[in-house]
Amino acid sequence: MELKEIRYFLALSTTLNFTKAAEACNVSQPALTRAIQKMEEELGGLLFSRERGNTHLTQLGRLIEPHLAEVAARAGEAKRTASRFLKLEKASLALGVMCTISPVQFVGFMARFRASNPGIDVTILEATPNRLCDLLEKGELDVALMARPDGFPEPLRASELYPERFVVACSAGHRFATKRSVNMAELDGEFYLSRINCEFYEFLTDRCREQGVGLVYSYQSEREDWILTMVAAGLGICFLPENTAIFPGVVGCPVVSPSVTRSVCVVTVAGRRSSPPLKAFLTAVRRYPWQRSAIAGDPGDLGAGDRSAA
Repeated sequence: MELKEIRYFLALSTTLNFTKAAEACNVSQPALTRAIQKMEEELGGLLFSRERGNTHLTQLGRLIEPHLAEVAARAGEAKRTASRFLKLEKASLALGVMCTISPVQFVGFMARFRASNPGIDVTILEATPNRLCDLLEKGELDVALMARPDGFPEPLRASELYPERFVVACSAGHRFATKRSVNMAELDGEFYLSRINCEFYEFLTDRCREQGVGLVYSYQSEREDWILTMVAAGLGICFLPENTAIFPGVVGCPVVSPSVTRSVCVVTVAGRRSSPPLKAFLTAVRRYPWQRSAIAGDPGDLGAGDRSAA
């Protein structure tokens, strides 16, 4: 049976008058009568007893009335939920963020997005690029923010938000700390702290090999805060995206000869229809001035000679 038929039944069970029920449902009386007869055929028994001047529910009608009322109530709630979602009054968005992206870079954007879209509930999932790509394809994420040195496979579609340089992160007492930049060849023999989740690990390793650089691998961790704490303690150096290198006691020196830059992108699935909250997010994320976004609260870019991380 259809929802409109359930609605007709409930109207008739309330009014016990075919004319009044039809008016309440904004249909003709013959249409309402046919709908009730169709329900009775499907259920195999009379729902209403039609006596002259005395229409009333049969025992079967009384039995199924609460069930049909519950169906109608749930359908109504579903419609109201959909309406709130479409109006962005109570909508959800699943956002994937690459685990090597510093939250510092996104605080300003998320604050602005929340202010403009208070009805959107954003759930942030942190993972590696390969994992995020998989979740996007499966539909478990709506959108993701990430970077990959070799681009993104079909059917993913990426749009660059901002480029981000890699720096050599070292302690304030390290010999690199006073330099404006560091040639990659100068890293030969340095103790290196390995970031397990670094999506540019192989790329950076190849560049070091090309420059004849031999690093001494001492510690490795999948947690950026552990790596940064060990760098600050002088246990070694590390390649880090420049925004991640903002940490007490850590100095980020841009690496040159060669320099390495990653492209942080907003990634969606090509051909997949965007929900209203996703459309709102994509519009906001593409309009946001990422190149002028706050680095530790400063709207300016981090220049090669900056030492604000120290």
